[in-house]
Amino acid sequence: MIVRIAKLAALALAIAPASLAAQDIAVRAETLHTMEGPAISDGVVVIRDGKIAAVGPAASTAIPEGMEVLTATVATPGLVDARTVVGLAGFMNQPHDQDQLDGSAPVQPQLRAIDGYNPEEELVDWLRSFGVTTIHTGHGPGAVVSGQTMVAKTWAKTADAAAIVPRAMIAANLGPDALDREKGPGTRSKQIALLRAALTAARAPASVKGDEAKPDKLDMQVWRDVLARRVPLMVTANRTQDIMSALRLKDEFGIDVVIDGGAESYLLIDELREAGVTVILHPTMARHYGDMENASFATAATLREAGIPFALQSGYEGYVPKTRVILWEAGWAAANGLAPEHALSAITSDAAQAIGMADRVGSLKVGKDGDVALFDGDPLEYASHVTAVVIDGRVASRVTR
Repeated sequence: MIVRIAKLAALALAIAPASLAAQDIAVRAETLHTMEGPAISDGVVVIRDGKIAAVGPAASTAIPEGMEVLTATVATPGLVDARTVVGLAGFMNQPHDQDQLDGSAPVQPQLRAIDGYNPEEELVDWLRSFGVTTIHTGHGPGAVVSGQTMVAKTWAKTADAAAIVPRAMIAANLGPDALDREKGPGTRSKQIALLRAALTAARAPASVKGDEAKPDKLDMQVWRDVLARRVPLMVTANRTQDIMSALRLKDEFGIDVVIDGGAESYLLIDELREAGVTVILHPTMARHYGDMENASFATAATLREAGIPFALQSGYEGYVPKTRVILWEAGWAAANGLAPEHALSAITSDAAQAIGMADRVGSLKVGKDGDVALFDGDPLEYASHVTAVVIDGRVASRVTR
């Protein structure tokens, strides 16, 4: 264990950004996937002050004299992990680094992800070395409402610097992972009843004492924001019955709902399309047992064909190494019917859209964040490697992984 920790510490130093200051830098690739249109042969991305200043064919896109140029066989936007618990859940899998779930109560929407996020967790470095530049992370399954999520960049040394959206979604869970017959809830009906009760209470006018309104409790403030559609409710649901319960809740309260997991979503194509929800689909290679026993490797392709917006994720792992890598999940989806360009968009542009960050990340476009992943071959091929990672104009990794 000591040797392993020493190796991981050395790896963290090797891939950590040398400086927090944005650089003026250019990336030139034999094939450049901008996710804004067809791939560009011999493409260039110019980054100034952390933002993309120019992108296009090398023949018509000048690289300023003296600017550092990184070269690659293939370059893509920085990868976007649409759902993870990395930063709250650590690789040691011990109580001191497992902050993704507080079991003291079944409904705790007031728990902030940023308060539990550790930007120096080794798993953050690990994901970054595989081209992941943006993560939607936070509280995980195990309670009816486990807390909040956040969107973060994977380079920063403090949670405040990493967070670009401190509160992104509220993480709810339906099904066996959130059942507890000793502390409750012990049934699916009770799970929904708890959610319905919280939202119903938040619908009521704020209590008034004399001429002054009493301030809401923290949890009530959160539920009022959900009702006002300022923040979506992300519901982890894999069985059709749980997905349908989430959709009924959406209709009853007029709230924004995102389906997380969705192992049996391929059985509810019409219902999902009519509801207009986004699915943050379970990792392609997730183990098919329990409430995921009917999961399919081809679900990503099915959702894409049906026109249902979705993204891929690394998700939550209750065992070491505690995280998956979305690059591999996308590759497996491509091997099971999802077109390669759509597999890449499921971890870039479509993932950014799913978490509400399409205006900043997910594609290479002038004005967007300077996040680029560089490869020595096809990103979805197992034999290819990430050779460098740029985040907000910073060279965040130069390790071949």
